[in-house]
Amino acid sequence: MRTPLVTVILPAKDAAPYIGTTLDTLLRQFDDPTALKLVAVDDGSSDDTGAQMRHYAERFANAEVLVNPRPVGLASARNQGLAHVEGDAFCFIDGDDWMQPRRLQVLASRLRELDCDFLRTDHARVTGSVRKLVRAPFAWRGVVASPREAILPSDDTTMVDYPYAWAGIFHRRILEQGLAAFPEGLFTAEDRPWIWRLHLQAASFAVVDAPALLYRRGVATSLTQVRDRRQLDFARALAQVVQIVQQDAEADRFMPKVVRTALALSSHHIVRSRRMTPPLRQEMRSGIRDLLATLPPADVAHALDRLEGSKRRVLARTLRQAGHAR
Repeated sequence: MRTPLVTVILPAKDAAPYIGTTLDTLLRQFDDPTALKLVAVDDGSSDDTGAQMRHYAERFANAEVLVNPRPVGLASARNQGLAHVEGDAFCFIDGDDWMQPRRLQVLASRLRELDCDFLRTDHARVTGSVRKLVRAPFAWRGVVASPREAILPSDDTTMVDYPYAWAGIFHRRILEQGLAAFPEGLFTAEDRPWIWRLHLQAASFAVVDAPALLYRRGVATSLTQVRDRRQLDFARALAQVVQIVQQDAEADRFMPKVVRTALALSSHHIVRSRRMTPPLRQEMRSGIRDLLATLPPADVAHALDRLEGSKRRVLARTLRQAGHAR
């Protein structure tokens, strides 16, 4: 059998209402069906997600369906898929999203032309019947650049604030270099340490135009909607980002960006925790306090001066508990 051009990694849990659409659009990505390999991971679903994966797999020229008896989380499920990559390129898609036709054909061609480690794209956010274009926060299109130089400035939205694994395509050399794997065991925010390591350690990237990936918002089972124990991994994920940057030769250059991100996201999660059960709320705030305690005081003070007043007020008590007096 011909080696595929692109391997698509599709992990999903309890995605039965949507995954048929996802799989159907993957069948429309290449003129030559042998150009795509599907690796689908049924991550402990309690509905017929796995059955739909197996049904659709028969329609692909090259497909594997992996089954986890119990959920291992999105990060670990993606890593399972990475072990089955064939060809020179791979990408991710979630079980409630879908792609416009020929997206991967365009991206595979552009990756070959530009000869860089990875490509990033805009995406379409879909909420009900409303679609909104979300642009990758990088000024240049179709230009090969240093991923490291796309991290700053600290006070603006940059490519590390656009951590969506499914918004692009990756050359297999980043897999061989150990840059593709996600932190094992994280059930949420797994893409934060992943995107930082990618931008600090990969050699080249570009943002390109392509047919859209459509990201479905408001799904009840999405981790952006639930408020259970999985959300506690946010603080662990950001702590990993801090460690990754601390180990970098230019840690002092990038730490202010990490601190600003950690403060802004901590404020968001403190507010969200108000709707958690009291024990979970306490755990969330304890994790955030421990995270904030690891941040350099000078960078915290600098970032606070530039945060909106509402965020500063939300963070005030937790920062004092973490040893950052104002």
